[in-house]
Amino acid sequence: MRSEAAIKDSALDSDFSLERLSTEALEAMAEAGREVANVHRILTKTGDNVVGELLKNNGTFYEWDHYPPGDVYDHQTHGQYYYHAHAQDERFEGEHGHFHTFVRPKGMPPGIKPARVPEFVKPEDPNDALSHLIAISMTPGGLPFRIFTVNRWVTGEVWYSAKDVAVLLDYFKIDHAQPSWPVNRWVTGMVQLFKPQIIDLVEARDRKVDHWRRQYPDQDVFEDRSLEVTSYLDIDLDRQIQAVANVLLARQ
Repeated sequence: MRSEAAIKDSALDSDFSLERLSTEALEAMAEAGREVANVHRILTKTGDNVVGELLKNNGTFYEWDHYPPGDVYDHQTHGQYYYHAHAQDERFEGEHGHFHTFVRPKGMPPGIKPARVPEFVKPEDPNDALSHLIAISMTPGGLPFRIFTVNRWVTGEVWYSAKDVAVLLDYFKIDHAQPSWPVNRWVTGMVQLFKPQIIDLVEARDRKVDHWRRQYPDQDVFEDRSLEVTSYLDIDLDRQIQAVANVLLARQ
């Protein structure tokens, strides 16, 4: 079961200043925001939402199972994601489930390597050294309300430094139509729309892991089940889109 105290200790201050970003970065976020909003608009027309769209052809929804089965993997960009839900008593309050997003080594630019940590174990298949980017929590109504990072054991990822994960955010893209074109575009857009906050979260993740390692020097920090959620931030989709638009308008 998740420790509520540990989760609260991982909260990131939501007071983020977009003014510090370049106009180019803000324009990319604005474009991603339009994409995300358009997906919601189209799905709402038929009473659907992002989560329902992804799950609609998968039968009974089971806790812990990955949806879709086998995950979504783009064999050209090597981006990957899946949706799942923990047991009811292990979810965030008000959460239905969440997306996990990744980039695999074949989609990484030159120079990106696993972090040099004592606990690193090289996978047999080099492309299995995937990096987790961010998780996106969803309400039962299919809306995002929280983004968060996790410890390595949670997803079985390979650990990359925050600096490298920040680079990988621009390489995450699901550019095909299966199993759902709108959901693929939505997940891709969410990573870009909240990119600066994700970077802050991953940096906070590394600080949390370093602090935990110092606090418990005899344990493998990356396999410590007491440390699950390493940082999180509550988000408001409309507020983020409007805030980006306001800063861009002020610069005209």
